[in-house]
Amino acid sequence: MRNADVIARKLAALGCAHAFGIPGGETLALMDALEAAGIRFTLTKHENVAGFMAEGSWHATGAPGILVATIGPGVANAVNVIANAEQDRVPLIVLTGCVTPHEADTYTHQVFDHGAVLAPIVKGTFKASGQSLNRVVDKAITLAMTGQPGPVHIDVPVAVAEAEATAEVLAPASIGSRFRPVDGPEIERARKWIAEAERPIAIAGVDAVNDDAGAAVADFVKAVGAPLVTTYKGKGLIDETGPQALGGAGLSPLADRHLLPLIAKSDCIVLIGYDPIEMRAPWRDPWPDDARVIDVTPVVRQHGMHAAGVTLYGSVSASLKMLQSSAHIHPTWAGGEPREVRRALAGAFAPEEAGWGPAAAFHAMREAVPADTVATVDSGAHRILFSQIWRCREPRTLLQSSALCTMGCAVPLAAGHRLAAPHAPVLAVVGDAGLEMTLGDLATIRDQRLSVPILVLIDESLTLIEMKQRANQLPNVGVDFPATDFVALAAAMGGHGVWIDDTETLRKQAVAAYERDTFTLLCARIGRRAYDGRI
Repeated sequence: MRNADVIARKLAALGCAHAFGIPGGETLALMDALEAAGIRFTLTKHENVAGFMAEGSWHATGAPGILVATIGPGVANAVNVIANAEQDRVPLIVLTGCVTPHEADTYTHQVFDHGAVLAPIVKGTFKASGQSLNRVVDKAITLAMTGQPGPVHIDVPVAVAEAEATAEVLAPASIGSRFRPVDGPEIERARKWIAEAERPIAIAGVDAVNDDAGAAVADFVKAVGAPLVTTYKGKGLIDETGPQALGGAGLSPLADRHLLPLIAKSDCIVLIGYDPIEMRAPWRDPWPDDARVIDVTPVVRQHGMHAAGVTLYGSVSASLKMLQSSAHIHPTWAGGEPREVRRALAGAFAPEEAGWGPAAAFHAMREAVPADTVATVDSGAHRILFSQIWRCREPRTLLQSSALCTMGCAVPLAAGHRLAAPHAPVLAVVGDAGLEMTLGDLATIRDQRLSVPILVLIDESLTLIEMKQRANQLPNVGVDFPATDFVALAAAMGGHGVWIDDTETLRKQAVAAYERDTFTLLCARIGRRAYDGRI
């Protein structure tokens, strides 16, 4: 048994079944060990895509994603997706090949310090050695999966990977449950504030999702009579078709105009695993420092975005249950303000009166696709509108990069999820520019015979940036581009493509897309400036 087998078997024991990347000479032993341990390796066309496919597999299975990158350019290509994993709280195991340290003293081809490059964007970076391999992998797994999940890096020299293991494979160290909060003065003060509140409101985010706290959140907001706002990653913590759900927030000024005044009227704000890394500037200091704000968090907050009067550290679910257990509940929001805000938001993001446009397309897709569809959406103006319109019944059914906000994530997220959970229908929503970033991996979807419908919003512009240029009275530079014949391209890549100019065609073609064992490009021509006044 080689050292590479020790790494692979420990990851397999954790439940990992998929790894993604591009091979190099320095990763051959690692890849062989992964396959031998039952972890299927999927070849992608770029390391960035590999990392997002790995994230998709994590959302589907609960096991951390695995990204394999070779020395030098492989590691450099992966930097963006690793930074995304750090900011978007994704447990990603990054396995990289490298030369042994003594060789690096005299051999410089493709050699740079992987750990030094990745250190600012990972929770930990380790150099594998035969003597301490079990502990190194255990430390990496524990770091990746506890507190706020995130990426960890293990650099594996070729000689170490290929060498005979000096120790048996030990079972992965138990990560254990998230620690429980202390029942003390802070809890009592929080209970008092909730009991006295006539207009409570809750804001939930990614840490509640990663704590699997959906049931606890739903019970809590119902019991205390609080409407719930979520970040985009928190969508689905409660059923968004229900009356207490006010949907996602953070990037849409149009939504903020309704939500922030409601928060200002609240006399008790409960932050439930809310990490403001997803939020834009208007969510900085959205309440005064002396407001009654209760922050339920698994980690120490260092963001400086706002103040909190009470902070409860520990499991989000356990903290909510302790808050709820003895709180005196009474009717709230006598004026019905949350109901009015919900109605106003529905009107603000209704389909276009003309019958066609991005909002109309998104509403039509929600009606056409299966209720349990896992949607992914790329960064851009379309993502803001889609995140406001798309209602989720459960967590992890709308996936995106909402902290780093990087483009090129939607298609590989959907593909990775589909590969790891073949029973779950997926939908990728992407702009034309974002799709062009990941065109190569349409071949990966084709080769894996994955049914992945891809709704492409075609406006021939980097619309969000173009809107900012206009708002600042700057000339149009570097944001508009000619159209691509995506229908012809789909055929050339082994998929199917169709032009879409109305909702009836979109519904029909969306249904047909799920019958294919490859990708379908639903090419929706919406025209430039289609998002004006919509986000």
